[in-house]
Amino acid sequence: MRRQIAETRSQLGDTVEELAAKADVKGRARARASDLRDRAGALTVQLRSTAAHAGHLAQDKAARAGHAVQGTAGRTGGAVRDTVPGPVKTAATAVVQAGLRHRRPVLIAGAGAGAVVAAGLLRRRQGGRR
Repeated sequence: MRRQIAETRSQLGDTVEELAAKADVKGRARARASDLRDRAGALTVQLRSTAAHAGHLAQDKAARAGHAVQGTAGRTGGAVRDTVPGPVKTAATAVVQAGLRHRRPVLIAGAGAGAVVAAGLLRRRQGGRR
């Protein structure tokens, strides 16, 4: 009988501990918050690493594309330079040098051309709405 009473007391003690743990809402909330904080921190580290890796990949791709464009432009420029007749080269060089010496007329002409293009676009747009 005493052994049975001791076993019952032990079981009762375990049950009381389980009930006390379930009743400790504040403690369970703290533990859950701590777990969530740890998971969020780990996820933040992982996301930063992934973003950094993606940034490096994009930078590498951009550098490769830039080099490819630069190479193509160099080859194209060389081909144009080789095929353009001498008098055209001379005239083009003279125009560019004049533009560099007299910037204001070039800027005014460019602004005028831009205004004409903008007016044409606006007119086309308005004509399409009618």
